[in-house]
Amino acid sequence: MPKILLIDDDPHIRDIVRFALAREGFAVVEAGDGAQGLALAQADAPDLILLDITMPELDGTEVCRQLRRHSRIPIIFLSSRDDEIDRILGLELGGDDYVTKPFSPRELVARVKAVLRRMAPPDQPAPPSPDQQASPELRHNRLRLDLDGVRAFWDTAEVVLTATEFGLLRTLAERPGKVFSRDALMDGAYATERYVADRTVDSHIRRVRSKFQAVGGTPVETVHGLGYKLSDCR
Repeated sequence: MPKILLIDDDPHIRDIVRFALAREGFAVVEAGDGAQGLALAQADAPDLILLDITMPELDGTEVCRQLRRHSRIPIIFLSSRDDEIDRILGLELGGDDYVTKPFSPRELVARVKAVLRRMAPPDQPAPPSPDQQASPELRHNRLRLDLDGVRAFWDTAEVVLTATEFGLLRTLAERPGKVFSRDALMDGAYATERYVADRTVDSHIRRVRSKFQAVGGTPVETVHGLGYKLSDCR
């Protein structure tokens, strides 16, 4: 049973979300402020965090910033503000998705399931023929993606990615040389059909680049006017 940590200072919102998630078979742990939520996240190892942005003690962006120092637990931001700057800020900090209040509980549950699916290892392929070797990895020169473990490496250095970041890079790595529009990247990396702003995809790509640059890697190439493709990874 996947465990969801819900961090929101509004008890009415917590009641609605808890009921919707429990009805779908999720275990829900709750916190009413950022400080309590951060402590529970560090002690309770949830599978996903629903994180309100505006809260007492610690706001959601600071909770996310502290968690991302040592954890890649998927995070979906909840906010009553639909400002584009807030949206990009949340994703730059390492959020995996963003839902604006008021929201449909059904849509929120769908978002939770989608992010958890992106974190799950891919389905096992059919048994290989004798002249084939099954591989749970994607390799392209210095880039290696461990599909079962949802881990990324540049040479021997691990690069810790969020579920969405890994999904975007995996989509590129599955078709080296192919130029992906933002729409095509959305289709490959997002498990549900929904609108995602171009700037949101760009924000995720910036984070992927920044993380790989820290270990000397450059896995993503921009094709101006068209989109993105996997670099030669050399």
